[in-house]
Amino acid sequence: MSLGALESELARQLVLIGHGGADWTRQRAHPDGHVHDVIIVGGGQSGLAAAFGLLRERVSNILVIDENPAGLEGPWDTYARMITLRTPKELNPIDFGIPALTYRAWWEAQHGAAGWDAVDKIARGDWMAYLRWYRRVLNLPVRNDTKLSLIEPMEDGLYRLHLDGQPPLLARKVVLATGIQGGGEWHTPAMIRDALPRDRYAHTSEPIDFAALAGKRIGILGGGASAFDNANAALSLGVGEAHVFIRRAVLPRINPIRFMERVGFTGRYPALSDADKYAVMASFLGHNQPPTNDTFDRAAAWPGFDLHLGAPWLSVDLVDDQVRVTTPQGKHDFDFVILSTGLVSDPGLRSELGAVAPHIARWADRFTPPPGSANALIDAHPYLGEGFELTPRTEAGAAALHGLFAFNYSALISLGLSASALSGLQTALPRLLRGITDQLFLDDRTALVADLLAYDEAEFVGQWPKPQEEAA
Repeated sequence: MSLGALESELARQLVLIGHGGADWTRQRAHPDGHVHDVIIVGGGQSGLAAAFGLLRERVSNILVIDENPAGLEGPWDTYARMITLRTPKELNPIDFGIPALTYRAWWEAQHGAAGWDAVDKIARGDWMAYLRWYRRVLNLPVRNDTKLSLIEPMEDGLYRLHLDGQPPLLARKVVLATGIQGGGEWHTPAMIRDALPRDRYAHTSEPIDFAALAGKRIGILGGGASAFDNANAALSLGVGEAHVFIRRAVLPRINPIRFMERVGFTGRYPALSDADKYAVMASFLGHNQPPTNDTFDRAAAWPGFDLHLGAPWLSVDLVDDQVRVTTPQGKHDFDFVILSTGLVSDPGLRSELGAVAPHIARWADRFTPPPGSANALIDAHPYLGEGFELTPRTEAGAAALHGLFAFNYSALISLGLSASALSGLQTALPRLLRGITDQLFLDDRTALVADLLAYDEAEFVGQWPKPQEEAA
């Protein structure tokens, strides 16, 4: 089957499942302009899938905005440097059970069915190409080069979205589908930030000009998967040496995500008590995600690769135009350093939430862990409702938050592997869509119920007894 034939089959399958039709939501009028039922911030895999899901629910007065140029949404063609995805190829995260919309169907339409068994993991570039196709073939309403600067709650229950260099937008509901960094910020240790000029270090989440580092020595702090992704990328692009430093004495080997996938944690996690969630995520965050075996083998095969175990960075200084890193094992000089130091999730770190962040409940507001088990990383996460909705610290903040949904990595503690993990999207999307559409419906319940009570459109037109036939 060709790609064109697959697209025709997809159109047929969409008809078979009754996709499309008139919206049921009530259009809001406002003197400042058009009011969208839902605006989704972020046009990556989560935002695109949420948009399609809303269209399936017959909510089409929606818009997806993304700050990046078309085709560069999300990490895949920007800062992600892995060769393949880390998740099993059999996952079907965003196709909603429609066979012709699956990644496998898209891949086989171009490469043939025979080669699928030979695919180990999905190539990163192929996944991004699939997302571009997904957006195009579903005709999703995405506006690129549109950066959100502030979400302003309005007195009439709407939100005004302020944009950089563009007129604001109005929405009833706002979904923050802003990926792994969208719930906080990437973490840069103070000893790096205070000691080095900005052009001598980068986080793994940032653009890095490896060509300018050809033949040079770089140090990488952190032992997670992204550290080895960046080491391999650097060495393959001409960097002379790449040294990875890990605080632990042994490499991380356990990936709890694999267990979660097997026993239903991805879908059933939200049913746990808060105490169980806290314990599970304290354990989860204690595991650095290890590199895949093929990623480690590729990095370690380079002659310029070196791995330093039990080697936390004790200090960092700029000495004779070199970045000097001191560890318990000695001193190391580098031309540039890269930080694989993860992120911090806290809505107070997001500038676009500046008008509402003081009202947002965190886990520290809702749950007190047993003595000695407090985890500051967990405590700073937002405490979300069952449909990814932000919840208020007090009743005074309820109106300002009614209509805001955090479908990004900050949902981890409340709802598990969901919004930004491919492993969790399949079960998270229906939960999000139910949360949004229930709110839209209940917001208009007075008018909808009144209309139902007044409904008098006749459907049955038969008569009994039958009228006498007119005389011939």
